[in-house]
Amino acid sequence: MSRSKSPTRKKPRSYPRGVLDVRYGGYGFVKTAEGEYFIPERKMGYAFTGDLVEVSPLPKRGKYANAPAAGCPAARVVRVLGRAHDSLIGRYEVCEPFGIVVPEDPRINHDIFTMRADNPDVPDGSLVRVRIVTFPERNAAATGVIEEVLGPADESAVDIELIIAHHGLETEFSEAARKEASLVTLDEEGALRDGYRDLRDRFTMTIDPADARDFDDALSIEKTDNGWRLGVHIADVAHYVPWNSSLDLDARRRATSVYLADRVIPMLPEELSAEMCSLKPGCVRRTMTVDLYVDKKAHLVSYDIYPALICSHARLTYEQALDLLTDSKDEIGGRLRALSTLAKARAAARKARGGLDFATVEAKARLDDEGHTIGIDVRRKTDATSLVEEAMIFANEVVAHHISEREFPCIYRVHEQPAADALSGLIPVFQEFSWFSEIPEALFVAGNPHALCDVLDRASGRPEEELVSSLLVRAMQRAVYRPDCAGHYGLASTHYAHFTSPIRRYPDLMVHRALHALYAGEMADRYKPAKDLTWLSEHSSVMERVADSAARESQECKIIEYLQQSVSMRFSGIISGVATYGIYVRLENTAEGLVPIRFLGSEYFALDPARHLLTGQETGKVWRLGDRVEVRLEEAQPRTRTLVFSVD
Repeated sequence: MSRSKSPTRKKPRSYPRGVLDVRYGGYGFVKTAEGEYFIPERKMGYAFTGDLVEVSPLPKRGKYANAPAAGCPAARVVRVLGRAHDSLIGRYEVCEPFGIVVPEDPRINHDIFTMRADNPDVPDGSLVRVRIVTFPERNAAATGVIEEVLGPADESAVDIELIIAHHGLETEFSEAARKEASLVTLDEEGALRDGYRDLRDRFTMTIDPADARDFDDALSIEKTDNGWRLGVHIADVAHYVPWNSSLDLDARRRATSVYLADRVIPMLPEELSAEMCSLKPGCVRRTMTVDLYVDKKAHLVSYDIYPALICSHARLTYEQALDLLTDSKDEIGGRLRALSTLAKARAAARKARGGLDFATVEAKARLDDEGHTIGIDVRRKTDATSLVEEAMIFANEVVAHHISEREFPCIYRVHEQPAADALSGLIPVFQEFSWFSEIPEALFVAGNPHALCDVLDRASGRPEEELVSSLLVRAMQRAVYRPDCAGHYGLASTHYAHFTSPIRRYPDLMVHRALHALYAGEMADRYKPAKDLTWLSEHSSVMERVADSAARESQECKIIEYLQQSVSMRFSGIISGVATYGIYVRLENTAEGLVPIRFLGSEYFALDPARHLLTGQETGKVWRLGDRVEVRLEEAQPRTRTLVFSVD
């Protein structure tokens, strides 16, 4: 009898996987280990943008052949492995017996069904947040539950509410925290009895942006026999926010204040952030003070760290400080010039150590009383901003060294050097410039800070300066918080911690607690917060990224709102990114938008990702990162933070 063959077990098919990135045109892309795939709008299955998906390549013939001048093969989503959204924001439409939520994000094309009977009072057309209960499938729509009503969908003020909701930012303090905040008092005499030094007669001043809402740092400077005494006075938040108090627990969750275009979401209630811990002129306040004694070359000779009472004598804006620096002959002008001289010496010393100094530009929307954008302010580094920045960096370094040397538990600010792979990827671009031949490539790839400084210096003032600077910034790693003192690469600092903003950053508050404990003689092994430093560091790093994203998105929203009146106008910009689907252009006001590939011409464009080039295969026209380009504004959508440009 012949033996029948046993069936062969088939191995499950392995599909490329990656995160689905849907574009506002309806199509998307998925980057996988096997390469990038173009996903047509009709081939996304039931995936949302941001989902982890598996894809299957489509036939290279027929409708999706050469898809779609995208420079990569087409594919379809075959499976969703992980969902990026558990809730979303949308417009509520009454359609009995349902309340249908239409996502505000146009990249999500699946409506969410809720039961009208569960929320009978939600007005038609409202903007709501819905928690997704079931995701869409072949024979079933997505369902959800209304969690929050944000307001009428057509109000421009709702745009910022959308950002707040999207990032899950807390806007209300607990009742217990509010009660604790309402009970805080200064108690000058009690502070002096507890060992606070009396600096109320020392001349101190705050220097901040004109629109600053809290003042948590003040400066003082006096001549000594051998140089100067620079005083950095920081609001003593730790005194008012004890470890594990209700105020502390609320601040700990938030980990940072969030500075949006039209409001601040503070880490601490206003009784502290805007009052008792704000160093207002003429008001006595508790501080943690660092006195830095420097010689005439700005070298540190000695330092002293202690709690103190101060009374700020002047509140200056950066613009006022800059005017006084150049024109004033009075006492304040003289003190500012002394601070500026020290700042320049400290900056030069840091650069000699290998510190990197990228030219930064910050754009902020200027709003009227109703929250509408009436202008865009572009802020650049000046001598006034530098003198404050250098004083804060100086204090941060000294405080970090002071705590680390005593091996006391604390949270540090750590910035690692860029990865060799990231730097080596820049060489094909930089080799196009003759001056790069004088840079030792081995040192550059190894992240030698002096080599990177040399690159920035040689590119300065040249047409490629923008390109070189932007690529180096992208190659940098992000600074994070850690319980170990591992140094700050970008500042060329062996010891670094955030000490100067405890009103708005939780790690700074932890540094202040460590300083108080050391000042009181507390032993490290009895320091209660020590066991929580690892997770607090990680949490603070995450929340910092969330706050940065929300702040950036809010500014983009308001800047784009302002640009709505400029549709069809021409602008000059810099190519800030190249992709298979077009080029990104950043305007001088920092607004960034996309020139879709359809506006570049009908020819096929090839992407060279190593050299950041997009090249037309017929005309040879090259679009390169860092090049200046003239564009016309075609669309401006504040809610989706979308700008669309065209080029002639």
